[in-house]
Amino acid sequence: MDLTYLLLAVVMVFALIATYLAIVERNLVRAVVYSAVQSIAFTLALYLFRAPDIALVYLPITVGIYPAAILFLIKKTEEVEQP
Repeated sequence: MDLTYLLLAVVMVFALIATYLAIVERNLVRAVVYSAVQSIAFTLALYLFRAPDIALVYLPITVGIYPAAILFLIKKTEEVEQP
């Protein structure tokens, strides 16, 4: 049981770091990649919470469909955010 909590803490710290990097990144494509990494960490957290059915639904949406839509929109605009 203690190993599960330790893994959960590590995964959530990893998600926090990925979220911070997604927020401060000026290149929008990299920000989307960091957001996908954060979503993978949240999926692992859901699995550690013993909710694999929710994780199986969450993963394809947040790692597949959402980044594809955002990358399509970035393609229509500029790739780097202007100050």
